[in-house]
Amino acid sequence: MSGPISGWAGRAAAAELENAAVALRAVRESDRAAVRAVAMDPDIWRYFVSRVDTEEDFERFFSTMLTDLAAGRRVPYVVLDRSRGRIAGSMSFGNLAQADGRLEIGWSWLGRDFRGRGINRPAKHLLLGFAFETLGAERVEFKTDVLNEPARAGLRGIGAVEEGVLRSFNPMPDGRRRDAVFYSVLRAEWPAVDRRLSRVAVAP
Repeated sequence: MSGPISGWAGRAAAAELENAAVALRAVRESDRAAVRAVAMDPDIWRYFVSRVDTEEDFERFFSTMLTDLAAGRRVPYVVLDRSRGRIAGSMSFGNLAQADGRLEIGWSWLGRDFRGRGINRPAKHLLLGFAFETLGAERVEFKTDVLNEPARAGLRGIGAVEEGVLRSFNPMPDGRRRDAVFYSVLRAEWPAVDRRLSRVAVAP
């Protein structure tokens, strides 16, 4: 049996983050049914490196989240829409390179009823704030499919800087080789990004 998660992964796993719009906490077994209720939507997985089309797919997907969390490989959070009191989706910290001061925010998705409702930016704001202000990260990175224009627009919208495309980065379930586009926010840029996201949070 593995011991307690240490370092950045342990601190992130123990965190409970919230603002006026959303609350985030590490996924747990008791979330399985609520996550399934929003995850069984093929539109979510169009640009993911895995698919959740069947009950078996979902069970594998959810169990992987728990396994990754227990091993400290990734810290998957459930995103709760505070206005509805429901799980809206999930986002994760991953690729936690503590010695290099670098981590990734990704594995992000929201259910159909929660997209376009002011969930993504407040959730990303919490994760970025925790990464820079609590963990002390120097660089937070994001990546997505070069074809995923909504995700790319969302990353630009939170103030992340587009860095470039890594061609033929990984295989996709349909056999296509994905070109991955990378974005980042650096510690020196965080105050401006924080102000930008804070203005969004209070806008009517």
